[in-house]
Amino acid sequence: MQANDRVSTKRLPNAKEAKEKLALAEAKKASEALHYKEKLEAEKKALLDRLSKPSGISDGEAFARATAIIERATNNGLTEVEVLRFPNDLCTDHGRAINNALEPGWENTLTGLPKEMYNFYEQHLRPLGYRTRVQVVDFPGGMPGDIAFMLKWS
Repeated sequence: MQANDRVSTKRLPNAKEAKEKLALAEAKKASEALHYKEKLEAEKKALLDRLSKPSGISDGEAFARATAIIERATNNGLTEVEVLRFPNDLCTDHGRAINNALEPGWENTLTGLPKEMYNFYEQHLRPLGYRTRVQVVDFPGGMPGDIAFMLKWS
């Protein structure tokens, strides 16, 4: 080393201190991941709670909403629109009947808001020529996940 080289006043940690710092950083990441997972689970539970209950809207309001959705979709050149996506937990069989090419009686597995929407469709929209497409749209871990309820008019 030359005489004019300056030695940094910042101390280099020893290997044990470096390992401890790394362990603390990894523990912090794990804690943040756990908190994020807990937040997602709480949001899913809140969604399930909300979708498990009746919507509280009248048939007139539901018809007005359906009209607005259909008009917006047709103005955009669409022939179908997703009107509801919901967790498979809202099916008594977790979406098995829907996933099996809409096994006869699949609609009887619906609960909560999905059941309410299907009943509205049957009573008000099917007589007007609308159809539905209901399918599992994701497979987390290879198992049925969310289910989409599509309204079609083509």
